[in-house]
Amino acid sequence: MSDISAAMPRHVIVTDVVGRDGFQDEPRIIPTDEKVRVIEGLVRAGVTSIEVTSFVHPKVVPQMADAAEVLARVPRDRGVTYSALLPNLKGAQRALAAGIDEIHLVVSASESHNRANLNRGTQESLDQLREVAEYVRAEDPKVALVGTIATSFGCPFDGAVPVDRLLWVIEQFRAMGMASIALADTTGMANPLQVGQTVAAVKQRFPEVDFQLHLHNTRGLGLANAFAGLQVGVTRFDAALGGLGGCPFAPGATGNISTEDLVHMLHEMGIETGIDLDALIAEAKKLPDIVGHEVESFVIKGGKACDLHPFEEIKIARSAAA
Repeated sequence: MSDISAAMPRHVIVTDVVGRDGFQDEPRIIPTDEKVRVIEGLVRAGVTSIEVTSFVHPKVVPQMADAAEVLARVPRDRGVTYSALLPNLKGAQRALAAGIDEIHLVVSASESHNRANLNRGTQESLDQLREVAEYVRAEDPKVALVGTIATSFGCPFDGAVPVDRLLWVIEQFRAMGMASIALADTTGMANPLQVGQTVAAVKQRFPEVDFQLHLHNTRGLGLANAFAGLQVGVTRFDAALGGLGGCPFAPGATGNISTEDLVHMLHEMGIETGIDLDALIAEAKKLPDIVGHEVESFVIKGGKACDLHPFEEIKIARSAAA
């Protein structure tokens, strides 16, 4: 146990993606005011990295039609890095005009998902993203670029994604000069052994890269996969408040790992995040009224592991049941 603990990081950066991945697949359009209030709540809770929106065509993802307005209204004086996901040059132009801090360029490791998501092949997307990266660096070198690889651990159309395929995409991103790359389990197909082995393999090949994990909880393995990532030295994870999220272009895709569940697990293991868990839980409890349905959060339902209850409550409950 001590060997496992010694190998894991002492501090982790959690990026909340509820503003983008969390809201993008909701059936009802979330008002801009509500989106901004959710982001403000995350900032109050101490979240310092937030994927706030996506600059995609509003006809493709209507929930993101207010991307520029959301970014214009979020708190800007709290040391928070705001990022946005985008697929092409038009999106980059809009993001830079809106004052984004960090841009996530996305491509799918699997050919079929890339065509479903972006209507082109993986190589075509990479060629396009190379132009986007060059444009962003020329226009505003201060804006950070992160390569995001969807379906890194499995594709709902093509099945297993070979590690060699993943290494090929990473090589292309490295050629664009990207030092940070996010591996996304887009439809929650990964398992902990696979995550550990895959991340270890890519880190061995590219030790200079800061690898991040974006995990979905489709089959209930999200936190176990996060733990596997911790064991091989991953220090940056995506999660969404309330476990919201999904992919409009992937059958069966459900929510991300819940930010409050991830932070709870990390804190219970003595890993620092800089986030106020109680404040985070309070914000997550507001989400059902915003989205119109319950959210997938174990901590909301069961409370924190350190929450104790007076023994008298148990005796009263038993008496009532009798």
